This record gives sequence, C-alpha cells and structure tokens, in this order.
Amino acid sequence: MVIKYLIFHDTLPSGRQERYTRLLIQQAKRFNKRSDSIIQHHIMNYVNKISIKAWAEADRPREKLLLKGKQSLSDAELIAILMGSGSRQLSAVGLAQLILQSNNHNLNELGKNTVLDLREFKGIGEAKAITIIAALELGRRRQLSDLREKPQIRSSQDAYREMAPMIQDLTHEEFWVLLLNRANRILGRAKISSGGVSGTMVDAKLIFNKALEKRASSVMLFHNHPSGGLTPSQADISLTKKLREAGKFLDTQVLDHLIISDRGYYSFADEGKL
Repeated sequence: MVIKYLIFHDTLPSGRQERYTRLLIQQAKRFNKRSDSIIQHHIMNYVNKISIKAWAEADRPREKLLLKGKQSLSDAELIAILMGSGSRQLSAVGLAQLILQSNNHNLNELGKNTVLDLREFKGIGEAKAITIIAALELGRRRQLSDLREKPQIRSSQDAYREMAPMIQDLTHEEFWVLLLNRANRILGRAKISSGGVSGTMVDAKLIFNKALEKRASSVMLFHNHPSGGLTPSQADISLTKKLREAGKFLDTQVLDHLIISDRGYYSFADEGKL
C-alpha cells in the first residue's frame, strides 16, 4: 500500500493527498527494525519532497506549534517556520533537515554560518539566510540577558554555561572575567582583551580593577581557543599562576580558569591545576 501511494500520490485529489501523507508519516515511524530502515528512509525522503500544504494540518510546523506547543517541534521544523517555504525539490522541513545535516545536526555549528554559506543551498536566498542567522543570534543573546536574580555559580559547568555563548564560536581569542560576591552570585562580566587566532595579551591590573569596581570577593577567568583544542598551553598555566598569586595579595580569590571551545571546556580547578 505504501509503495503504491509513493507512485500515485501526485494523481490523487488534494484532500486524499493530505490524508495519505499523514498515513505515510505514521507508517515511517513504525519502521524501527533494521531490516525496514531502507523503507523508512525512502518514505521520509518522499514526504520531505511533498509540499507542506499537502500535509495533515496537525503535522504542519506552524499548526503543530499552535496545537502542541513550541517544545513539540524538532529543530528542522522550527527552521522551516523561519524560512516559510522550501525549494522546488524539497519542502521547507526537508530543506531545513538538509541544512542541519550539513552542520552535523549541531545548532552551534549552524550559528557560525554566514549569509554566503547558507545561500549555497538551493532554495535559500538572501532573505531566508538573514532570517535564520538573525534568529540564531537572538537565541545566543537571550542566554546573555541579565536576570533579575543574579545567577549563582556552583560548579565549572555553571560557569561554562554562563560564558560559552560569549566566546565559544569566536574565530579569535578573547579573555573574560566573571565577578562574584561572597555567595558566588554574579555581579558582572567583563572582557579584558581581544587578540588573534593563537593568543591575546592579559593585563592583571585590568582584571583586579574590574573586581574592585564591583566590590567582588572572587573572580573566574575565561578565554577561548578558536582551534577547538582544550589543552592549556604553558603560557595559560603561567598566566593562571600569576593571577592566582595577585588575587591572594589583593584578597580577591581566583576560583577557576576555564578554556572554552566548541568542543567543551577545560577547568583548571576541576583538574587540580589551580
């Protein structure tokens, strides 16, 4: 029945197209055995080529968001809503899946794309590319928005989540500091320096001036490695030791130093190097 529908779909009236498209999606979800994976692949590949207008209303991304909430949508469905339409060969969802696949299904990688990168995909013009990039940038900035209640840093993971959106995707090195009160709640964050691909200069006086201005009891240090590597260099180790000693002298504890990249983070404190 499924193979018959794949062949004769385009000859069906629009009402029956919608009904059987939904049936196809339901059938695809049932093919979970390894032996049926090829059938599942062909079904979904065909569904992705069908215009979303031919889908059952409950399966269309916009209607699905209204009926079931935003959490029910996949990344591809959310991107499809942004694009509004697909190409002649693919539905908006199919095109979104292709874009995600080319970025290893990783939104961080997708966020690094330029307008020119996205326009490489057939069906993506300048307007769609700008819309996708703008939405991803808004998502990044949302993570940086100040909260009414100052977040508390309880672990290196908390610190990483706080600072990764700032420096994780940069193509050059930057050095930042988090300023904390006695309860390890964030008083502020500050960029200390910006450099090249392989390094940036750090002035200890700037760091502790920021701490004094905010009356911080402690600080956490951060810098990124654009190369993706997380192993600290000898310069990183020496700088950490220097800043820790300066902090002791000024009664401002250096709690940790995190190296951040798109692969994760390295914590000096977690590794017993502080």
